[in-house]
Amino acid sequence: MEKDAGCGFQAIEDVKKGFEDVGYVCSRQIATTLYLAHHLQKPILVEGPAGVGKTELAKTAAVYLKRPLIRLQCYEGLDESKALYEWKYGKQLLYTQILKDKLADLLEGTKGLADAVDRVHQYDDIFFSERFLAPRPLLMALQEKEGAVLLVDEVDRSDQEFEAFLLEVLSDFQVSVPELGTIRAVSMPYVFLTSNNTREMSEALKRRCLHLYIPFPDSRLEREIVRVRAPGVPERLRAQLVTFVQHLRELDLKKVPSVSETIDWARVLMILNARDLDPELIRDTLNILLKFEVDIEMVEGRLYEMAEKAVR
Repeated sequence: MEKDAGCGFQAIEDVKKGFEDVGYVCSRQIATTLYLAHHLQKPILVEGPAGVGKTELAKTAAVYLKRPLIRLQCYEGLDESKALYEWKYGKQLLYTQILKDKLADLLEGTKGLADAVDRVHQYDDIFFSERFLAPRPLLMALQEKEGAVLLVDEVDRSDQEFEAFLLEVLSDFQVSVPELGTIRAVSMPYVFLTSNNTREMSEALKRRCLHLYIPFPDSRLEREIVRVRAPGVPERLRAQLVTFVQHLRELDLKKVPSVSETIDWARVLMILNARDLDPELIRDTLNILLKFEVDIEMVEGRLYEMAEKAVR
């Protein structure tokens, strides 16, 4: 297995700038973790609230590294067959039907049942060769010749048994297929595991990974994110809308706005040719930021006060 020789990881500042060039504004802490993960060849376990850009980080890494993104979406009940490989049973059956006419030729010259079974046994592995193997995300990532970015998304939704299996795969970057033997990674994948903290991940998994917690960005970083992801928003309006969103996150809402919703709101304000925030504009577009009616009603009761703070 060769260590990735891709450029772009010579320095932490290179990583920070490179990710920003492809649309992801990251803090120095995130850039440092990306840099270390590359050089230590360790997976990154990314935790944090929903909507702070955990999945987007992996997608951006694929763009930055010019590698395919292979995604494994986790859920309760996910097992090895869905994550690693399956046999193409339909194709095996079809080939069996097609080739049955050849059976007489194959058995020609055999003497007795035992002799015939021995003759057939010589060929039974044909149907359990790589041509009948359907690789799933984990195996696909190991087999990618030029390397891949593997995203194991929402790993906290999987069962603990699957987490233990995943830990085994990520420890050695190899898997065992009984009919074929051990399959090792051709090129080390760059691995991200994301978690929304619906359950605590095991200490073993955390030890195996570099841990990265992404909180909601502060106002300075969020203004930068809006500048890059929604270009064209005037600086004053950008500052106002970010200030308003930051105040929203201080409220006891059922769901606080995510970073992606801030970006969506900025784009909406651009479409509406807004130059400054005002209570009426906020009220008309509040549904872009808030997804629960109870939250909208709470904010509408404080709309003038919050709008005034945002435009100061």
